[in-house]
Amino acid sequence: MARREDGRDTRDWAYRVDPYGFERPEDFDYASYEAFFSRYLVVLTRRAIKWSKLLKGNNGIQKSLKVKRYIRKGIPNEHRALIWMIVSGAQANMEQNPGYYHRLLEGEKNDKLVEAIQTDMNRTFPDNVKFRKTADPCLQHALYNVLVAYGHHNKAVGYCQGMNFIAGYLILITKNEEESFWLLDALIGRILPDYYSPAMTGLKTDQEVLGELVKMKVPAVAELMERHGVMWTLVVSRWFICLFIDVLPVEKTFTEPGSLSMATINKLRETCREKLLSQG
Repeated sequence: MARREDGRDTRDWAYRVDPYGFERPEDFDYASYEAFFSRYLVVLTRRAIKWSKLLKGNNGIQKSLKVKRYIRKGIPNEHRALIWMIVSGAQANMEQNPGYYHRLLEGEKNDKLVEAIQTDMNRTFPDNVKFRKTADPCLQHALYNVLVAYGHHNKAVGYCQGMNFIAGYLILITKNEEESFWLLDALIGRILPDYYSPAMTGLKTDQEVLGELVKMKVPAVAELMERHGVMWTLVVSRWFICLFIDVLPVEKTFTEPGSLSMATINKLRETCREKLLSQG
């Protein structure tokens, strides 16, 4: 029986679940993980101290190069919800619309919308113990509320598969339904407005951008895909529609690009968008 240095069974239930509620696989390498984390803890501690000092300032969080640099390096989990709410504009929208979220939940419901959302409840993070019906509390209830409210708030989008993972992830981070609703609105309504529109122009554009980036950065992979006639959309559609939430580790989602400038990526997006539009 595998045990940690403190004598604890590594297969103990609590130890097999990560801090977000996701079960670790049977072949999870606990030794390598603990060796890495013991080193990385120094970085996390130093980063947490810097964030705490920043948040204690008299001016609160103001958009600046310093804040942008801190965000790119990583926001400590205990501050993530607050920072996301502020920098996304979700906090301001929530404060300007008191009670709006609850009024949406109390209003008349669209039966087709509700049915579509209910269908995806058990499909959302099946490997997360907090979303199981046996959990207390079960986060499926909060997830249902957020998605139903948003579907009635943004009727042009309603509900699309993939939104359940985004909303579920936001609930895990914020632990608050209303904040998750306003963050979802910031993402789908303003930051990525054409990702979930009927034409999904933004989604298709970014898939093309990824294809161009692969040609630039790993041409061997691009050549292999082309040689086998594999379309990018068949491979990456789920990645983008879920915003990589069910693909990347939790800590890596909703981060900014690193090696390429936003100017370069924006230029690529515009080129790919024009190409898509010219195809009708």
